[in-house]
Amino acid sequence: MKSHPGLWISFIILILQLVCAIKVPQDPTIERDLYQPPTITKESEKNYIVDPRDNINIECEATGNPFPTFTWTRNGKFYNVAKDPKVSFRRRSGTLVIDIYGGGRPEDYEGEYQCFARNRHGTALSNKIVLQVSRSPLWPKENLDPVVVNEGASLILQCNPPPSLPPPVIFWMSSSMEPIAQNRRVSQGLNGDLYFSNVLREDAHTDYSCNARSHFTHTIQQKNAYTLKVLTTRGVPERIPTFLLPMGTSSTKLVLRDEDLLLECIASGVPTPEIMWYKKGGELPNQKLKFENFNKTLRISRVSEEDSGEYFCQASNRMGSIRHTITVRVKAAPFWLDKPKDLILAPGENGRLVCRANGNPKPTIQWMMNGEPILATEPNPNFEVAGDTIIFREVQSGNSAVFQCNASNAHGYLLANAFINILDVPSRVLGPRNQLIRVIEYNRTQLDCPFFGSPIPTLRWFKNGQGSNLDGGNYRVHENGTLEISVVRKEDQGKYTCVATNILGNAENTVRLEVKEPTRIIKGPEDQIAKRGTTVRLDCRVRSDPTLRLMVTWMKDDTQLHIGSRMSKEGDALTIFGVAERDQGAYTCVARTELDQDFAKAYLTIQDKPDPPMDLELTDLAERSVRLTWTPGDDNNSPITGFIIQFEENRYQPGTWHNLASVPGNVNSALLRLSPYVNYQFRVLALNDLGSSMPSPSSERYQTNGSPPEVNPGDIRGAGTRKDNMEITWTALNSTQAYGPNLRYIVKWRQRHTGEPWSNVTVWTNKHVVWNTPVYTPYEIRVQAENEFGRAPEPGTVIGYSGEDYPKAAPTDIKLRVMNSTAISLQWTRVAPASVQGSLVEYRAYYWRENSLLRGIWVSRKKLQQSFIGDRVRGIVSFLIPYSNYKIYMVAVNGRGDGPKSDIKEFTTPEGVPSQPKNFRFYDPNRELIILEWSPPEHPNGNLTGYSLRYQAFNGSRFARPVVEILSPNQTKYTLTRTDPISRYRFTLSARTQVGAGEVVTADTPLKQDEAYTKNQVDIATQGWFIGLMCAVALLVLILLIVCFIKRSRGGKYPVREKKEVALGPDDQKDEDGSFDYRFFGSDEDNKPLQGSQTSIDGTIKQQESDDSLVDYGEGGEGQFNEDGSFIGQYTVKKDKDETEGNESSEATSPVNAIYSLA
Repeated sequence: MKSHPGLWISFIILILQLVCAIKVPQDPTIERDLYQPPTITKESEKNYIVDPRDNINIECEATGNPFPTFTWTRNGKFYNVAKDPKVSFRRRSGTLVIDIYGGGRPEDYEGEYQCFARNRHGTALSNKIVLQVSRSPLWPKENLDPVVVNEGASLILQCNPPPSLPPPVIFWMSSSMEPIAQNRRVSQGLNGDLYFSNVLREDAHTDYSCNARSHFTHTIQQKNAYTLKVLTTRGVPERIPTFLLPMGTSSTKLVLRDEDLLLECIASGVPTPEIMWYKKGGELPNQKLKFENFNKTLRISRVSEEDSGEYFCQASNRMGSIRHTITVRVKAAPFWLDKPKDLILAPGENGRLVCRANGNPKPTIQWMMNGEPILATEPNPNFEVAGDTIIFREVQSGNSAVFQCNASNAHGYLLANAFINILDVPSRVLGPRNQLIRVIEYNRTQLDCPFFGSPIPTLRWFKNGQGSNLDGGNYRVHENGTLEISVVRKEDQGKYTCVATNILGNAENTVRLEVKEPTRIIKGPEDQIAKRGTTVRLDCRVRSDPTLRLMVTWMKDDTQLHIGSRMSKEGDALTIFGVAERDQGAYTCVARTELDQDFAKAYLTIQDKPDPPMDLELTDLAERSVRLTWTPGDDNNSPITGFIIQFEENRYQPGTWHNLASVPGNVNSALLRLSPYVNYQFRVLALNDLGSSMPSPSSERYQTNGSPPEVNPGDIRGAGTRKDNMEITWTALNSTQAYGPNLRYIVKWRQRHTGEPWSNVTVWTNKHVVWNTPVYTPYEIRVQAENEFGRAPEPGTVIGYSGEDYPKAAPTDIKLRVMNSTAISLQWTRVAPASVQGSLVEYRAYYWRENSLLRGIWVSRKKLQQSFIGDRVRGIVSFLIPYSNYKIYMVAVNGRGDGPKSDIKEFTTPEGVPSQPKNFRFYDPNRELIILEWSPPEHPNGNLTGYSLRYQAFNGSRFARPVVEILSPNQTKYTLTRTDPISRYRFTLSARTQVGAGEVVTADTPLKQDEAYTKNQVDIATQGWFIGLMCAVALLVLILLIVCFIKRSRGGKYPVREKKEVALGPDDQKDEDGSFDYRFFGSDEDNKPLQGSQTSIDGTIKQQESDDSLVDYGEGGEGQFNEDGSFIGQYTVKKDKDETEGNESSEATSPVNAIYSLA
């Protein structure tokens, strides 16, 4: 059974798709060390049209290692550049430079060029470049006859420009270089002709010239102008549309894929037809559709095969419609499906080059190697051509080459170069060495380790020199060698090593990772609403890694904030003093380190008084009302709660504004009630919680018509200022009550109940005085307002009185009774009403102190008074001084003043209690005595009978029994002997008369410092807690004494080294078990360290340097020891070693030693 060769080829291609080609990194050191076949990097376009005035550059740039050399072919033959002095190569380039400036003729160099870039590893080819020189020939001279056409007929003015390369830009103008206006009726076609759907009479007012502008020189050539003559007729007949372009009912259009499709329909007819476009069997592609030239041109951008089909345009007017069908066929020049790519392989590897293209018709694929067709080369066992694919097997070092793929059909071709490069390179690690990467905790990071080698190395990562490869879990190794850590934690900090390995060697690099704490704003600014002029603080507390440099900045409305004089940055917080409207906005605190940043945003709203209302307008004008409308100003972030409407009039109080009305804040108009004869001007103030706005601009003035006053003056009064007159006053009408010019008042008066006629006078003020009136006579008074338009309604009557005279009589039958030492009661007979001569106000008593009944007392005779309001017949006089003689009389009082005096009465006040003694003071000359001194009372109020002195000792809150002393009236000093030196005393002293004791004066002796201390001691000693504490201390001392007694009875043998680690001197005596005998010395110095000694742990004194033996401390003889070597001699008082006469110490033993001695 034979297998089909195509199946094997498909299988081999499938296997080779699994092979990964080597990619050379963009690293200068790698590119410099590795050889590489040529690669074309820049070339001129295939159809290359040049400006004949400039030098010609035919581009061809290439790379390769070694750097390639360049050759050219022209029209398929080798082009020897060296033979033409006008042609040269650009330095280190294959670009041809043709010197036109030096005299070269550009037409001589037209043709087809192709560039070849070669080095020892292969040859790369450019596209075939067709060089053409731009041409713009002159328009041929021609004489054009005038064009004669009937009005309403269609017309085509042909342009027919001479052939140019590239085609020129066509436009129509008049001979005076004014553009021809184009519209649905007159327009230019794609071919440059000018089309008239129907000719009008005004079309003959100008001539028509076709102009062509060249692409390179931008020169404009103008065709001879057409002269148009229009034959007018009476009435232009309407006609059904007909197509001027294209002709007939159908046509075809061929367009290449990715080009723009342009379909054009221009129709004639009267009236001018409307053009509509449709596609048969589908919708127009709206996303890439555009209508141009007043809907006469349909443009579809970058057409594709699905844009094929039948399109039709419909021209219609009210006479009918016609349709033209355009069949669109979309063909395609070759385009890439899979463009061949450079292939780098290691020796012995397999690979493939794929060249797949499509087009309509389907393109053919042709392979070349180093510019030569592969079929013409010798068979190569390392590769095989399989249609659009070249398969490489077990390549060797000498197989490097450049392959060309050419895909072509009837509409064009594609040429692509792709090299195969066979490399054997040991593993190399690229990039910086021993890099330090710092990353924020919990972020994602990548540790780069770019590597290269051929064959492709395997790459592994290790941490801190550990043997396990890092891959999986939190780690991911990418194909390019990068180690990605998805979530970085503190434990990920350390030293990372990447190792690249292939069969030719190993390479490694180290990256050190430091993990930093994230920067966080733990307390950011909060949205605030502040009143204008206040101080605002925006907090921003940040926590960041201490090893990173932190910078905190502020932004306002996403713009860097400049900290001006009104702002301060305290720590990281921002304080704004005296905020204003310009401070409103979004504030952002940005905390930034070199690795990360955090931000917090808050909005600051500034409240202020509202802006004044604007645009005041008066509407609904009437005799007594008008509607005022306004536009509210900005509320400045505090809602408007109301509006105050004010007015000003320019007759009575010009420049003075008065409140007229107030309305809620949700309305912007008010119907205002007006008064007659006022020239109004209005303004509005807005209110919110912060206050009122500035006044709005004033409205226009509004004058109301006059009318008689509607009200009369108020608060009318009649009262005399003298006994023979009566002054009539009233409150004048204001400017809004006058109602007309020449405001005046008609004043009327007459005596009441007489029936006499009214007296009257007209005044222009608010006062009138009536003279020669009888005393205190009632009058009827009327005041009526009047202006030029008439009088106010009849006024009401008010009762007034003429002036008063002094009363003519005094109270009689005055009787008085002494009530007590400071008050008397009075009783009298009232005066006759006729004698009052006015309105009785009060009865008044005048009294004075004549003398005191005490000898030697100076008395002030100042006259005092007591009023009794109204028509009364009794009263009380108070606040008299006791034990004094007084005189008193009474008068009647009216509005004018006092009447005549009554008879003078005398009375005497009895004794009373005295006032308190004066100048009460005390002092203590020593700790046993207190001396008191005082002066007699200022007001004895009688004969003093003595003094009462009361004193009481106290200590803290405890008081002793009070003691009362009765002293003689002449005594002003008293000496007290203390019962104890620490108690304080409270004294009260009062004077006495026969009536009783008077006011008392009280004083306490001060608290002395030693007494305060004693008081505290006494107070504490009486507290239960203090007594308990003292008992506990006594118990503890007793227990301590018992313990010491027990220890003494057991002996004085202690392990010295356990108590204190002090080296023994050479003369120190030790027992065999390391114990040491202690003695206790009973002098005054027992509790003080001796010179040259140190204190042991248990508080005894140990001689540091002593040659005394233990025998020296006995009473004579040798000391005795137990069997275990402990000392059992009698404890005695130590004798001074230097004593010469045997005197023993007389110093007492210490308490501790005494206890041990008792044991």
